[in-house]
Amino acid sequence: MTLGQVAGLIAAIAFLILVLFIGYFLVRLSSTLKETNRSISVLTNDADALSKEVEVILSNANELLEDVNQKVETIDPAFQAVADLGTSVSDLNSATRKVTDRFSGNAKKTAGAGIAASLGKSAVSSFWQHHKNKKQTNN
Repeated sequence: MTLGQVAGLIAAIAFLILVLFIGYFLVRLSSTLKETNRSISVLTNDADALSKEVEVILSNANELLEDVNQKVETIDPAFQAVADLGTSVSDLNSATRKVTDRFSGNAKKTAGAGIAASLGKSAVSSFWQHHKNKKQTNN
């Protein structure tokens, strides 16, 4: 065997090994693509089923939301009445506070006048007693 034949044999063996590896790679790639196609098919079926269930859930949610909106519209006047009542109670508290302040101011004035009156009364009484005693001693 000549050197050229050995080189040709090595090249042929290398080419054979290359073809075998490419064949093995293509077989593996083919099985991977088949598995991918099956997975995509399953995902598509699951997505379809899921979209149908989501549609049902959204429909139920819309019905519930409409029901809640109707009930809120029914209750809304009651909340407005409670708000008006709160305003009325606040106004009543303010008016009561003003009246109480007026009475306490008048009570302080009256108490001051009562103290002044009793002091004046005791002073007049003392002066009158002193005047009587003076008259009696002069007589």
